Amino acid sequence: MSDVEVYGIRHHGPGSARALRGALEEFKPDAVLIEGPPEADPIVELAGDPGMVPPVALLAYSPAPAPAPGDGDGGRKAAFWPFAGFSPEWQAVRYALGAGVPVRFCDLPAANQLVPSPGEEEADEPEEGGPSASEAAEGIRLDPLGWLAKAAGYDDAERWWDDVVEHRGGGPSPFPAIAEAMAELREQLAALPEGSASGGLPAGHLLREEQREAHMRRTLRRTLKEGHERVAVVCGAWHVPALRAKVPAAHDDRTLRGLPKAKVAMTWVPWTHGRLAGRSGYGAGVRSPGWYHHLFTAADRPIERWLTAAARVLRDEDLHVSSAHVIEAVRLAEALAALRGRPLAGLDEVTEATRAVLCEGADLPVELIQRRMVVGERLGAVPERTPMVPLQRDLQAEQRRLRLKPSALDKEQDLDLRKPTDLDRSRLLHRLRLLDVDWGVPSDTGRSKGTFRETWTLAWRPEFDVELIEASVWGTTVRGAATARAEAMAAHATALADLTSVAERCLLADLGDALPTVMDALADRAAVDTDVAQLMSAMPALVRALRYGDVRGTSTGPLRTVVDGLVVRICVGLPPAVSGLDDDAAHEFLTHVDAVHGALALLAEEGHIERWRRTLESLLARPDVLHGLIEGRLTRLLLDAGRLHDVPDRMARAVSAGAAPDRAAAWVEGFLSGGALILMHDDALLRLVDDWISGLPGDSFTDVLPLLRRTFGAYADAERRSIGERLRRRGESPAHSPGAEEAFDESRAAPAVDTALRILGWPGP
Repeated sequence: MSDVEVYGIRHHGPGSARALRGALEEFKPDAVLIEGPPEADPIVELAGDPGMVPPVALLAYSPAPAPAPGDGDGGRKAAFWPFAGFSPEWQAVRYALGAGVPVRFCDLPAANQLVPSPGEEEADEPEEGGPSASEAAEGIRLDPLGWLAKAAGYDDAERWWDDVVEHRGGGPSPFPAIAEAMAELREQLAALPEGSASGGLPAGHLLREEQREAHMRRTLRRTLKEGHERVAVVCGAWHVPALRAKVPAAHDDRTLRGLPKAKVAMTWVPWTHGRLAGRSGYGAGVRSPGWYHHLFTAADRPIERWLTAAARVLRDEDLHVSSAHVIEAVRLAEALAALRGRPLAGLDEVTEATRAVLCEGADLPVELIQRRMVVGERLGAVPERTPMVPLQRDLQAEQRRLRLKPSALDKEQDLDLRKPTDLDRSRLLHRLRLLDVDWGVPSDTGRSKGTFRETWTLAWRPEFDVELIEASVWGTTVRGAATARAEAMAAHATALADLTSVAERCLLADLGDALPTVMDALADRAAVDTDVAQLMSAMPALVRALRYGDVRGTSTGPLRTVVDGLVVRICVGLPPAVSGLDDDAAHEFLTHVDAVHGALALLAEEGHIERWRRTLESLLARPDVLHGLIEGRLTRLLLDAGRLHDVPDRMARAVSAGAAPDRAAAWVEGFLSGGALILMHDDALLRLVDDWISGLPGDSFTDVLPLLRRTFGAYADAERRSIGERLRRRGESPAHSPGAEEAFDESRAAPAVDTALRILGWPGP
């Protein structure tokens, strides 16, 4: 095989990429084979397009029919093969395209890899050889570089690889030594006792590895048979001995015969440095993509350039970093590298120098550099002619029209819905969320008030391309797909609250074509639903939809009809629904009561508000059937509405000596759940609560203490402090007497009262 060179590389290693590029230029192959899915061969030439900017990834996906909502992913599968500018495979592709030689992918087809191997989840049990042999096999198979690093006296595989490969400044090619080391490891693995060589790994994992290497050898044979005389093969270092081995073609044919297949399609998609990091869960990920990108692209003096860039990041955050800081940091990094016997200061040394000198020992600036530079969030790009489903192209057109550029970094976007462009941006983001493409996540700021302002956090993730491909079964445009998805969600909704949520989302997304279907389903379900709790849980979303429909200029006539009917049915059904509740049910209903009360306040429909208040008043007239929590909360709501004038008497009865302590505590909890202001400004109520708590027997106080803690624990620190100060002053001052009121000077208070009334827009006294 003198006319074949097999280069064993580490995925995403800048030293490997640089060495491989030099080796290819020296070898001058007439064909290049690369570990990767063969289905990508027809689109590999796109890598030479100026519009293709790494990091990018090959995406293989299996199309599937549209699933019903709630059916999970419908059996769809996808896999990515990422490439960065410093990936050896990317450099091999670019070399081949630049040199005009054929380039092919030689790994097992994605059509086979997307079908799990039998026994993939079941681990082999070692039959003999003991745990030590099994652990050795597992270590060699899963982390061969870590095994070599351990043999070299390193406890960190990435540090060892950096020293021997990534930080090399030149010299002979590292690939012969890598091939020899991997051959030795595989020989050690083969020499382990039978049954322990699997290392406890799943049988499917070992079978898949054998199938992949068989397909690589088959592709190499075919390439040579086509007449190519100088073939370069670029693959993971572990596979080099298997590709050099003289394995009969018949053996590989038997290994590959009858493999199950899935229907797949292939394309290029943008990727990010964050998704190249090992912490993202990517199996072949590296610790520091941004650092590796810098090592590969820096023309010279990489340490000086890195620390200068770090200083620039800190200065952008208004942190003082001078040129002297940078010079001293470079000296420290190089001194640390010399002390540790490293050929070049690595990321550890540079980070320590950054912390000690540039950041003066502070950790937060170091974390900023870690996020911005060490990992980075560089987002790649693909050319316009890349294969895409129509839904992806429609989204790209919308992004250009609305000037919304995807970015891997979190970016806040404030939208003023009175501006046509911002309104269209909001509609696009809401439509994408209906398709489960959460490019934008809305903030709750202002939503409950139905204002003209929306705040979104935008961040593009590579997996959104997969979700767009999956969502393409609903339509070819974002609007059309979101409409079809909303109609399907309405058809399969099992609860009234789910339908109201769909209706709200349709209004936010301006899906007028879907609204009739959704509203018909909503009206039908609301007409037959007799569960008052369900009706109450549906109300807030409907009212928000009405309010946002008004803000956005969307027709909400059918929705208002449903809301009108719900208010009547809730008011009629509430009295029997809240009778005889236990503690858990009372807490659940308290949430529903607060939600409906807030929704009606947002709706600002006087007729509905008056009906609701009369319903609450009728309930308070029957305290014997109400749970203390509900009675206390209704009392507070009607007090705030100005409908009750005997609240001190009501509280006095609720916490009197004849009342059970647990019921009294529940009443207080319900009453005070509306906020602490009432205790901060109403001395009579504060005195009642204080006297009741002070007069509780020891056992009763212990019983109600959890309720009191829950009530007062919900208040802000400043509110609790203010209440405590008022109680302290009350304890220090003489008892309240009618004569104390005579000290009030109305003439001195009059100017303040007049000013307050003018601010409120009321006529003065």
